[in-house]
Amino acid sequence: MTIKELKPTCVWQIFDEITKVPRPSGKLDKIRAWLVDFAKKHNLEYKVDEVGNVAMFRPAAPGFENKKAVVLQGHMDMVAEKAASSNHNFDTDPIETIIDGEWVRANNTTLGADDGMGLAIALAAITDPDIKCGPMEALATVDEETGLTGASNIKADMLQGDYLLNLDSEDDGVITVGCAGGLVSIFKFNYKEIDAPADRLYFQINFAKFHGGHSGQDIDKGFASATKLIARLLCTLGIDFTLARIDSGNLHNAIAFTAETVIGIKPEDKERLAVAFNQFKADIENEYHVTEKAFEMTCKSVDAPAKAIDPDTACRVLMAAFAAPHGVASMSMEIKGLVETSTNLASIKMRGNQLVLESFSRSAVESRKYELVQQIETVMRLAGADEIIREGGYQGWEPRMDSNLLKLAVNSWEKLYGVKPVVEAIHAGLECGLFLKAAPHMEMISYGPTLQDVHSPAERCHIPAVQKGWDFTVELLKEIATL
Repeated sequence: MTIKELKPTCVWQIFDEITKVPRPSGKLDKIRAWLVDFAKKHNLEYKVDEVGNVAMFRPAAPGFENKKAVVLQGHMDMVAEKAASSNHNFDTDPIETIIDGEWVRANNTTLGADDGMGLAIALAAITDPDIKCGPMEALATVDEETGLTGASNIKADMLQGDYLLNLDSEDDGVITVGCAGGLVSIFKFNYKEIDAPADRLYFQINFAKFHGGHSGQDIDKGFASATKLIARLLCTLGIDFTLARIDSGNLHNAIAFTAETVIGIKPEDKERLAVAFNQFKADIENEYHVTEKAFEMTCKSVDAPAKAIDPDTACRVLMAAFAAPHGVASMSMEIKGLVETSTNLASIKMRGNQLVLESFSRSAVESRKYELVQQIETVMRLAGADEIIREGGYQGWEPRMDSNLLKLAVNSWEKLYGVKPVVEAIHAGLECGLFLKAAPHMEMISYGPTLQDVHSPAERCHIPAVQKGWDFTVELLKEIATL
């Protein structure tokens, strides 16, 4: 069986088509062209705005012209992460999907159900002739995963509706009505390239197969950050070393699950390195025995590199990474169990003659978000950062518990499944708050089928939850049409 044969076929067939179109964030020409072709194929009016968002419009069914207009929205980009063993090229290769019991996953890459599945539900709805309701729009936004670019630049003419259904949540039976705001911080340290000392022995240290995960929704689950761990190891090694290479993490919204460094030590310190490394590995096994059951740490001898990083800059960057905040900063005092404020020290990269650190801070309270960002910036300034950049900032989405749309959604779920859905706010970023800037009159909710381990190669989508999410969407559209 392939995913095209799964139920509901109207959704899975569209999702199957989406998985065949390369669509990593920032490289969306192919998926945008596919969306335009989809609109033409189904005789839908469409519009592409200046940043590349695509909107498709279906007129009201006969007799429903005066009913509420509904926007069904998802984002067209996906997080491009793969296992170290994968040769997948996200720029050219289709996602290889695998049915694994009640789940669909990919072959050692992210699946892209975040938010390809939401987009598939929206497109299935707007092309379903059996859904009789008022005007309907399917909106696909760009680069949600790398700064909510599409939502940040949306104009009112791309939001032609009274209600908006954001299809980018990841828990069956949960309706989301609020989210945290976020801000990316980038710290650049200029370094001098030096000749790697020839009288040293060089070792490559690798951290691999850590759990990783979503930097918002998974930040409180106790997963290790490979970026923090590599900085911790090097700062506490207790051995003089030359830093020749460091590469940790990847995307700002993903908890780092791999890291690599090459260091040079004096020959007489070889045994001390082995002892220190093995002790550190044992400490990590003990500290993360619940959440990190499959991680790997290796230390092997390598040939001497030609160049290295000057010792002063290397020391300052590693200490800054070790000292910088990471993880949960505070919990909500209003909603039990909800993370209020957090940050993810995502990556350390060598770019040109710079060491670049990137972090992503989130909070449901704007002032707390900026407090945390300023705290991290203070650490980096003390370490002598040459450049500090803030980008990709977006505001949160304040819950409206008295929303008519929310009441309809709760009633529809209870009618279908006999239980009330969970209504909550989340610590991840959603585009809804930004949509309200362009269309403040709109009422919004977010929901979607169950996804697990998004933003990592373990990402998977629960098959039965897709059917429930589709049935709920159809029922809710019908309920809206009765107003």
